[in-house]
Amino acid sequence: MKNIAALQALVTAEDLDREPTAAELDAIETEMPVILARVQLLDAQIVTLDRPATELDQRRIRRARRKVLAARRELANRSSTLVQTGGAA
Repeated sequence: MKNIAALQALVTAEDLDREPTAAELDAIETEMPVILARVQLLDAQIVTLDRPATELDQRRIRRARRKVLAARRELANRSSTLVQTGGAA
């Protein structure tokens, strides 16, 4: 029987040891407003885990949800604009 564990380690180590490409970094930079808005929402939700949510907590969560939706909408609009202007239509 052939042991493939050593061969598998060689195959997967290359993927884990590389740095992100410029395209991957650009994609992260483009999505950063959505990421930050989701972190803000998560922070607001974490506050309410160990106690009942107050009116202020509920407002903070609603505001954070609206920011997430606005950031996602902006990202979707920006993506559709890039597709339309870059297309061969």
